[in-house]
Amino acid sequence: MKKNMWNPWHGCHKYSEGCLNCYMFAFDKERKIDSNKVHLTKDYNLPLKKDRKGEYQIKDGEQISTCLTSDFFIEEADKWREEIWNIIRQRKNVHFNLFTKRVDRITSCIPSDWDRGYENVTIVLTAENQRTADERLPIFLNIPIKHRAVTVSPMLEMIDISKYLKTKKIEEVYCSGENYSNARICDYEWVKALSEQCKQNNVRFVFFSTGSKFKKDGKLFYIPYNKSKEQAHKANLDYLN
Repeated sequence: MKKNMWNPWHGCHKYSEGCLNCYMFAFDKERKIDSNKVHLTKDYNLPLKKDRKGEYQIKDGEQISTCLTSDFFIEEADKWREEIWNIIRQRKNVHFNLFTKRVDRITSCIPSDWDRGYENVTIVLTAENQRTADERLPIFLNIPIKHRAVTVSPMLEMIDISKYLKTKKIEEVYCSGENYSNARICDYEWVKALSEQCKQNNVRFVFFSTGSKFKKDGKLFYIPYNKSKEQAHKANLDYLN
């Protein structure tokens, strides 16, 4: 299944420990862009764009990762979000993964016809350490959502989310280390422990990037960004139930 990226708005505010070395802030700084200014992008209607044949550029059956340079539920986007929900409703055969740390805002931002959730939407919650997991996951699991996933990115420490996985409300867990300058260490043992938790609860687990600094068997490895996904795959920690 082809995966696409869609950033209907750009810009964010650092929110918790995982945001310290955010790649978006680093890239914006190089381009002299103020990352704290949230603005609508020229791709805000990307899922509705068509090619010269009049066919959607993003085809039915594909996936779209949404808001990788912001947060889907950030406050400044409240004035645009209803239009985005409308686009999502129009593309029922495309699956949208909506990324957020702002779990406390979800309930006030879902559309009136949400009910238990849209079949073509997965809300992906970020939790980078035990504190954020324990703060966000209890709220997340009590919101009416049809499809839920969790991404531990960047993974900053050993984390235990077993009790949340046992609810069977989380369909998938992703994990990665931190990339680029000032990256913090990701330890193989942390990732392995999280993978085991998912296996024990029959929850799909994907380790998609080691990050730039990866520790294994007491040794620290410096891994170029273009090799981090390959090295994560070689770790053989995915659980694809």
